Amino acid sequence: MAQAMAFSVGTKPTRNGIHQPTQPQWTISVEIPWQRSRATHSLFMTPATKPGDTPPPIDDFALWFDSFLRPTVLIELAALAACVLIAWGLVALLRRALGMNEDRRSVLFGRNLVDGLLFPLLLLLLGYVARALLATFLPVAAFKVVIPVLMALVVIRFGVKVLQLAFAQAPWVRALERSISWLAWIAMVLWVSGLLPVVLAELDQITWKIGGSQLSVRTMIEGALTAIVVLILALWISAAIETRLLRAAVGGDLSLRKAVSNATRALLMFVGLIIALSAVGIDLTALSVLGGAIGVGIGFGLQKLASNYVSGFVILAERSMRIGDIVRVDNFEGRITDINARYTVIRSLTGRESIVPNEILMINRVENLSLADPKVWQSTVVLVAYDSNVEQVSDLLLQAALVQDRVLKDPGPSVALSAFGADGLEFTLGYWMADPENGQLNLRSLVNCAILQSLRANNIQIPYPQRVLHIQNASATGLDMER
Repeated sequence: MAQAMAFSVGTKPTRNGIHQPTQPQWTISVEIPWQRSRATHSLFMTPATKPGDTPPPIDDFALWFDSFLRPTVLIELAALAACVLIAWGLVALLRRALGMNEDRRSVLFGRNLVDGLLFPLLLLLLGYVARALLATFLPVAAFKVVIPVLMALVVIRFGVKVLQLAFAQAPWVRALERSISWLAWIAMVLWVSGLLPVVLAELDQITWKIGGSQLSVRTMIEGALTAIVVLILALWISAAIETRLLRAAVGGDLSLRKAVSNATRALLMFVGLIIALSAVGIDLTALSVLGGAIGVGIGFGLQKLASNYVSGFVILAERSMRIGDIVRVDNFEGRITDINARYTVIRSLTGRESIVPNEILMINRVENLSLADPKVWQSTVVLVAYDSNVEQVSDLLLQAALVQDRVLKDPGPSVALSAFGADGLEFTLGYWMADPENGQLNLRSLVNCAILQSLRANNIQIPYPQRVLHIQNASATGLDMER
């Protein structure tokens, strides 16, 4: 005695008399021969799939594993090995031809031959070609698993590399990379096992209505994945543009290219967000109300934030302050190392960094020590005895400055007898440097050491502070002066 339930597809007539198939009816088929000790259960049934579509669910894992024990699998493995060698060779040739061996931040090429996106992508394309050729004369088993694995590897490598390039220092990038890896491998397992369409069909049945739109869990998941892909593509394009623009830029050209790079990234992220919202199914006309609310928020609560962003673009556009300039802001002096849309990073010569909102740089007084000319003037004061030879001291001071490599010869150093001090003659030595970012105190120390060595070698004294005390009427004060 056996009991069976079948899967059938009916038809229904249309207005023009043509019969069209109705929606397939999914049932669970169970066949139990009572005379046998072993029962056969068919847990999932799907319509016949075309070649290249998602595989049907696996009914019998033993038969599925037996398909990998056929002799034809060796031919597939040999074809896969040939694909790996071809992909390896193509990546090596492209790296050498394009000069990408030194560029370790490249998304396509990575740090070595197999680290970038290009190697698994080429291997995936070659795998598709090999599977199509092998399927013409033998049953394919191994490539049904290889292709999904390669697709998951491409997705993981693409997401991870772009995030590392766009957010190199962000602490949350590592967790996001793991999430992408888990999602890709789970999708691969569902695809290989044939459960992916079944899971998607079940998720499509969970729906709810929001206004005039009917949403399902499947729609939300697909929209979220589309949004992630679009945003990652936008980040990749913007990072590639920024790398190319800033590769060989210096000075004012660097600031202008930084402004173009920030504007391009903001534009691409905005376009990606619009596309992502459309993919999720959100009506963009409803954003008009949101735009009005954002405008009110900027006018009241976000005016400082908006002012900083606008000030950042103005600074980058007019180039009043550039990356590399030496500036003094609110008694803090340092070199501008980065100009972002909201703030500017200033690094002092002692290694401290100050994050200054761009609005402060626009409304407060800022001293730019290297706006028109990067050269910086420095001076040191020397005191010698009154009986010293003024011309000899001047020559020695000039030589002490000229022997330093960082002191400019044009304009050259100068010496002046600046004052008659209480203890000696006061000389001021002034000189110019072209690299204040390498330190100013260290150069002054070298000059002072050279001056001290020259004065001692020529027996020129540096007087100590002396004071003469006159005491009158010593007997009246009760003091007994003895020699």
